[in-house]
Amino acid sequence: MGVVLPVLFALLAAVSNALATVLQRRAALTVAQHQGFRAGLVLDLLRRPVWLAGILAVIVAGAGQAAALATGPLSLVQPLFVLELPLALLIASLMARRPMPGALWLAVAGVVAGLGLALVAAAPSGNRTHVALDRWLPALVVCGAAVLALAAAGLRRPPGRARAGCLGAATAVCYALTAALMKTSMHLLDEGGITGFLTAWQTYAFAAAGLCALLLLEHAMQGGPLVASQPALTLGDASVSLLLGVLLYEEHVRSGWWLVPQLLGVALIVTGVFALARSGRAAA
Repeated sequence: MGVVLPVLFALLAAVSNALATVLQRRAALTVAQHQGFRAGLVLDLLRRPVWLAGILAVIVAGAGQAAALATGPLSLVQPLFVLELPLALLIASLMARRPMPGALWLAVAGVVAGLGLALVAAAPSGNRTHVALDRWLPALVVCGAAVLALAAAGLRRPPGRARAGCLGAATAVCYALTAALMKTSMHLLDEGGITGFLTAWQTYAFAAAGLCALLLLEHAMQGGPLVASQPALTLGDASVSLLLGVLLYEEHVRSGWWLVPQLLGVALIVTGVFALARSGRAAA
């Protein structure tokens, strides 16, 4: 049960996040585009029922993610969100009543098989509950600088794949940082109850990071096609989360000859993701 519960919760969150991504993109395309960063975009979107449905899906995903992080390592839970890309494309295809071609199904199978192979070979372990502030500070600074640099690079570009990709990558870093902070908050909630949860700085930090991720995501969805923003988001989230799990929570993955199937799994994931991203018939 030590692996089953976090995996099930993470899969629920991945499905909900994929649905939210499709709904939020549909809503974002109904409002006027702006070249720069605009906080008022959310106010415009609040008047779109489809965006509100997407936010409901985000809430469900957040609950599933919190439960997964409370019961399993960050380096196991977050890589499962790679499945958001094939799930988002499948959901978008169903909504558009346009079946995905066989090549895309093959790419989806590659992503799923690669993820399974990589996680089984890596066997992420460790569930540290407390991280010292001197570990948090460098992570916060580096992640914050990366988000600012990626967001600035994306906002300087016209609407298109490059803009969406940069903003998607910035969103990915925010998501990974949110998950890392949320993990500590969930353990504080379990140990100290609601008082411990509400008096921890990590609780307010993950809420702030989550809000930044939401706003960046809306600009990414509006800035270019789904197949440009979603690969950067899903692969970036998994990669940064794995690093944070190892560096902050001292989680472990198997090394030695186990690196061979891990690398093979990663290669399958990346190949499948970019095959999905290159497809002109994938939902945009």
